[in-house]
Amino acid sequence: MKIAFLGLGHMGLPMAVNLVGAGHEVHGFDVVPAAIEAAAAQGIPVAGSGAEAAAGADVVLTMFPSGAHVIDAYRGGLLAAAAPGTLFIDSSTIAVDEARTAHELALAAGHRNVDAPVSGGVVGAENGTLAFMVGGSDADFAAALPLLEVMGKRIVHCGGPGLGQAAKICNNMILAVSQIVVGEAFVLGERLGLDHQVLFDVASGASGQCWALSTNCPVPGPVPTSPANRDYRPGFAGALMAKDLGLALQAIDGTGTDARMGRLAQQIYAAFAAGSGAGRDFSGIITDIRDAS
Repeated sequence: MKIAFLGLGHMGLPMAVNLVGAGHEVHGFDVVPAAIEAAAAQGIPVAGSGAEAAAGADVVLTMFPSGAHVIDAYRGGLLAAAAPGTLFIDSSTIAVDEARTAHELALAAGHRNVDAPVSGGVVGAENGTLAFMVGGSDADFAAALPLLEVMGKRIVHCGGPGLGQAAKICNNMILAVSQIVVGEAFVLGERLGLDHQVLFDVASGASGQCWALSTNCPVPGPVPTSPANRDYRPGFAGALMAKDLGLALQAIDGTGTDARMGRLAQQIYAAFAAGSGAGRDFSGIITDIRDAS
């Protein structure tokens, strides 16, 4: 297929590289000069604009920082430049209502659209092991699936338009709450004189087991591949977790859901991202817990 890949940052570029490796013709674009240079270094042709990349493409894949960027790009010429019936895949993490607006805009312009946010971080993008949560019709999901399978290991059709985003924010709310409490438990263990490895050995084989512990352990040692062993270099940055929890809070308020833990997690990560945590892995929240203890 001929694919326009717009948004060639830390996640987008390795995803695009994997598509090229699978034999697809990829034309990229990004507004950041460094991203353009990195794409060119990987042998990906870079168009002069998003609209130029989309012209004649079978699929337009976007990986943007916010829903406003997606909608502005769609309205600003991206949809008009694409041939009728083009499949638009948006892998940005945006609000559910923004994803549904983007879907309606694409359909009104004669195109197809799915929202397909990802989980798995930069390592998952590089290794082609991302998880995709997809919202859209059965037919559009089936059309997107072969490409998503190149970039990801687990692809779940979550339902209609916007429900991929809904699944993403619910999952990340669970992750945020669990990462906070794992950090709290390790700090509590420290103050009680409990060795990190001992606590890990107990909790990882008992009812405290979770991804935030077994994969993203917030203390150096027990999980050598966790960000704690490289001074909390992301990974998944605190600023991104704060952004996703902001989307979750928007959904909590919009639906009237009594989600006290999710709301508190949003407050904690907003403060973390406003300080030293913006560019650190979100598991680095343990340092704020330790400092405040």
